[in-house]
Order: sequence, then structure tokens, then C-alpha cells
Amino acid sequence: MEKLSNPKETIQVLQKHQFQFKKKFGQNFLIDPHVLDKIVDAAQVTEEDFVLEIGPGIGTLTQYLCERSRQVLAVEIDKNLIPVLRDTLSPYTNVEVLQGDILKQDIQHIADTYNGGNRIKVVANLPYYITTPIIMELFESRVPLANVTVMVQKEVADRMRAEPGTKDCGALSLAVQYYAEPYIAAFVPPNCFIPRPNVGSAVVRLDCRTHAPVEVEDEKLLFRLIRASFNQRRKTLQNGIANSSELPFSKAEAAEAIGRAGFDSNIRGEKLGLPEFARLADVMSQMRVRSKEDI
Repeated sequence: MEKLSNPKETIQVLQKHQFQFKKKFGQNFLIDPHVLDKIVDAAQVTEEDFVLEIGPGIGTLTQYLCERSRQVLAVEIDKNLIPVLRDTLSPYTNVEVLQGDILKQDIQHIADTYNGGNRIKVVANLPYYITTPIIMELFESRVPLANVTVMVQKEVADRMRAEPGTKDCGALSLAVQYYAEPYIAAFVPPNCFIPRPNVGSAVVRLDCRTHAPVEVEDEKLLFRLIRASFNQRRKTLQNGIANSSELPFSKAEAAEAIGRAGFDSNIRGEKLGLPEFARLADVMSQMRVRSKEDI
């Protein structure tokens, strides 16, 4: 079988299986061999690696991963694509296809079973609406990850690497940078896909950290603070904290914490980076402990 990176081959496979694209799965299949090579290069896949691929589609990228890696586990949510994958991946003996939702899989068990519990490499070409939840689930579950290489909307890639205080910086920027170092490997125009998406894309590799870049007493509180700050980024940090349904602090308590952390009372959350949010989170943790002791 010729590679699916040949558009004619992709069309023939889709026609052979009478495949219908589903909007709910955001299916866009790559048809550019140069981009596929860049993804595998970016993921730094070697013949010793086990790769978890999320959203293999019809197997275009999977073919490239099989040729470079020791083993691939491809997790596909669309049941209708399973017979297609059995067909397109039949020449390869080092791939297993699992039908299911990646958010419902035990990835620690996958790492233990396929890679002896060692850090795994994840590659994904996903619907853009679900990319961020999946990335954050991978990070927050604390499974052993070496890197995560994903195709995302160009604007999302820009946000992942944005510096604090810039217009692109948001909760996603700080969350990603807490867990990983983002690297943009390639920009991908719409004509590299069937069907064409309406936006430009980018390949991003997230090199997962073994240690967080800041120390914080309460990691969950840290991210609640970050979300509260950027959910209402035009408001002051004090108002963002007070208005958040995730945080049990009044406006007066927020003002006290901001002052004790050494920030101006009118500062906006968008001006803070991870070190500043960690400092504020520690102050608020101490206030919460003091409050409990006073009861």
C-alpha cells in the first residue's frame, strides 16, 4: 500500500470504506509528507520508543510513527475508523489500535504495560476543541511523559508559549508552562489537510518537566487563582478572585492577600507570571490555615 500522505491514496481509502466525515469529531486528515516528517522529527521518536498516538484517523501519521518507533498504541474514538485502520496499518506489526475515548483510558496502566512504567511520548492530531482538555488531563494525571507533540490551531500555539503581560498570555499559557516547555516545530497551512480546515495550524512539542518551575504549597489553589484572574482579565486581580466560584475569598480577603504578597491593589492578573501567582497562592494558603485556627 502506498503511503496515505499521497492525497490520491487517502481519497481511495475513504471511498473504499465509504467513510463519511463527522463534524463532532473534527476530522481533518493530513496529506503532506513534509509535515508528517516534521511531526515525527519534532516528537524525537526513535526505534527504542513506545508512542501513544491519540486520534490516528485513517492512520496517515501512524504509518510514519510505526516506521520510526519500537511500538505504537493508537487510540481512536470513532468506531467507523477501526476497520479503516485495520486496512491501512495491516503492513505493520508494531502497532495496536484501541477504540475508545482517551479521557476514559488509564494512561498510567498503558505506560506500565507498554513501556515498563517509563516516560512515554504522546503524539496527537486532534479536533481543536478537545486538544486543550486532553493535554491538561495528561499533565494533571501525573502519568510519566517525556513529551507531547500535538497539532493545534496557530493561535493556541502562540498562547502556549506567550510571555506574562502580553495579549496572548492566558491561563493556558501558564498551565502549559508549569508542566512543560513549549516548542513550535512547524506552521501548517490549511491546504495540507483533507478536508481543509478554516484556520492555520501549528505543530507544538511540549517537553515535559521533571520538576515544576516554581514551588507552591497548594497546586490546585494556584490554578484556581490563575483561572479566576484570566476569566475576567479586564477586571482587577482583587475582583477576579472575589468573583470566582472556585475561590472562598471575599473582596476584603483578596485585597489583604494581594497586599501581603507585595502587589499593588489595582494590579490585574494578566500582569503576573508563575512565580507571582505561586507567591500569592502561598499567602492565601496561610490565610486559610489561620482562618481555620481562629474558629
